[in-house]
Amino acid sequence: MLTRWLSADFPRSRVLAALLIGLLLALAFSPFLFPGVKAQNVAAKVLVFVVLVASFDLLLGYTGIVSFAHTLFFGIGAYGLAISLTHFGPTWTGLWAGLACALALSALLALAIGLFSLRVRAIFFAMITLAVAAAFQTLASQLSDFTGGEDGLTFNVPALLSPSTEFLEDPFLGVSIDGRLLCYYVLFVVALLALLSLLRIVNSSFGRVLQAIRENEFRAEAIGYRVVVYRTLSSVISALYACVAGAMLALWLRYNGPDTSLSFEVMMDVLLIVVIGGMGSMYGAAIGSALFMVAQSYLQDLLRVAHDAASQWPLAQDMSYVVALLSPDRWLLWLGLLFVLAVYHFPTGITGRLRKS
Repeated sequence: MLTRWLSADFPRSRVLAALLIGLLLALAFSPFLFPGVKAQNVAAKVLVFVVLVASFDLLLGYTGIVSFAHTLFFGIGAYGLAISLTHFGPTWTGLWAGLACALALSALLALAIGLFSLRVRAIFFAMITLAVAAAFQTLASQLSDFTGGEDGLTFNVPALLSPSTEFLEDPFLGVSIDGRLLCYYVLFVVALLALLSLLRIVNSSFGRVLQAIRENEFRAEAIGYRVVVYRTLSSVISALYACVAGAMLALWLRYNGPDTSLSFEVMMDVLLIVVIGGMGSMYGAAIGSALFMVAQSYLQDLLRVAHDAASQWPLAQDMSYVVALLSPDRWLLWLGLLFVLAVYHFPTGITGRLRKS
């Protein structure tokens, strides 16, 4: 069954296979292996970004489309769930209605953008998508009666997924078996199914045509493939998965605002993860998301420990510049340095390097 899903697209590297299995087990048992609110939030965010980055890689890595509007569909999914659960209350009807409306709107917008923009050159298409994403972010900030404006929307989820619902009176292995834990495993199952289905798509005949278009769209069109149709379908499929990722984030946070799902910082994070993990590889989306989210979440803590230790050095006053560099406030500097080193040593991404070794 798994072979049919993967279409023989196995890791082809023992190290990569070990990393993927380790990541799968770590995410599956994260609530029990890494107890605590922060660790659980990081694991949930990894699951969300696995789906978001994999959907973007379908565009960039497999089809060769550079789009800056991916956060648009991510935000639509988050806002669809937030608005529906805010107006209809914490019901399953409101949840499914919000997700369905968000998916429909994402598909229509992706279709419109694809049909009107994919005929232009790559740089102009990228600028068009950037303008559309910026316009939608502004719109979400201005429609305060509908979207909550800059403050966003805070809402409740169905009782079954709420932390107040406890399935067992006593904790199991030190972890409360409640609705919050169930919500995490809902995200885990959705992320796993999304990644497997995207693997199936990119390894199907449709996926091979997308890769042919990426390599040489003129040759692909010359042998009979309608490039615009395939690129548009790729955009729509990618948008639908990004919309699901946005709904996952809103469901976990029980909040959504412009800076949460529509900011350009989210788009930059996605681009960085794709480069780190490796373009044209769904496995790279999983590896890159895990590494980036863990570094982003815990780098400040590591720097704080290093800064405190360096402050106790006998020569700390003479080497104040070193102590200053280890300040937790400079975590973005170190994150950027780690990214440069990753690109230098893994020019084809971690997945690409491991598959060649």
